[in-house]
Amino acid sequence: MRLFTILLFLSFCNTSFAQRTKIIEAFKHHSIMVKNDTINYHTYSKKSIDSTKNLLLYHQGSKAVSLYQTMEEDGKTYVGTVIPLDFNLLPNDYLLVVISKKGFPFLTEMDKEFPVPKTYYETQTLAYRAFQSDKVINELIKNHKNQFQKIIALGHSEGSDVVAKLGTINKKITHFGYWSGGGNTQFIDFVTFIRKDVDKGTLTEEQAELKIDSLFNDLKDIMANPNATDRFWQGKNNSYKRWSGFSEPPIENLLQIEKPIFAAIGTKDQAVALESAYLIPIEFIRHKKNNLTFKAYPNLDHIFGKEIEHGKFEEHLNSIFIDFLNWVAKN
Repeated sequence: MRLFTILLFLSFCNTSFAQRTKIIEAFKHHSIMVKNDTINYHTYSKKSIDSTKNLLLYHQGSKAVSLYQTMEEDGKTYVGTVIPLDFNLLPNDYLLVVISKKGFPFLTEMDKEFPVPKTYYETQTLAYRAFQSDKVINELIKNHKNQFQKIIALGHSEGSDVVAKLGTINKKITHFGYWSGGGNTQFIDFVTFIRKDVDKGTLTEEQAELKIDSLFNDLKDIMANPNATDRFWQGKNNSYKRWSGFSEPPIENLLQIEKPIFAAIGTKDQAVALESAYLIPIEFIRHKKNNLTFKAYPNLDHIFGKEIEHGKFEEHLNSIFIDFLNWVAKN
């Protein structure tokens, strides 16, 4: 059920506004022309691009929004982003790469509506996002002055599905980060959470039966109209085409990857069923594959936050990012 919005105010991170502004301004913007298509991607590094040794391509989740948003209010400037990584933790020899969602500019105004472009819905699929990433990686390798030592694909939420698919296409990637993603089809998460509500006593068996029957009817309708971009489910911007495109079980792709994989999930994830995530290590064990590092972080949610009291959260995503960077260095 990977439809969790990640729109973080950077005041959440240990950076001043001046630093945040410098980060936005430091990004370099690039385009790849492919037939009738244009892929817009953006690079950030603390030093010159030519001096970087490792490539980190980050894949954000499902939100239909620009990579950065700014807003002026009461004399203050707010910066929002779907890139939750703390740039202070990024090693000096890393080149960070992010790809814009189709039809969205790099930066928009947070307090002004930006209509979702038609081209976004037309390309709102797993196959297209993996295609974009493959082209970007190949372009960067081709144009980089020196050979990258490590090429890292990191995805969160919906982005994790993209990373798994990408691993079946691009064999140049050396390390994979799979954050807050399940192993089974996303459809199963909806059934799992309904059953969890029964266990908690918030739904009766009869109510659950009705909800699951309704769910099955919705899923049948989606798969009967898999390319519909004018019909939506579970959110006004989540088209049938998106759902059918992301119905593929990621475990089928993950098992095809031979390079090291770091999979992380919070045990309190409210968007991906924990049971689905545990399918990943089980299947790797069953297939006698040893390239998986799997970590379940106790009491953390979908964006690796910990609820310390009702409505108040403690952020731990930076700790997971540090774990990941250390793992990359050792593998």
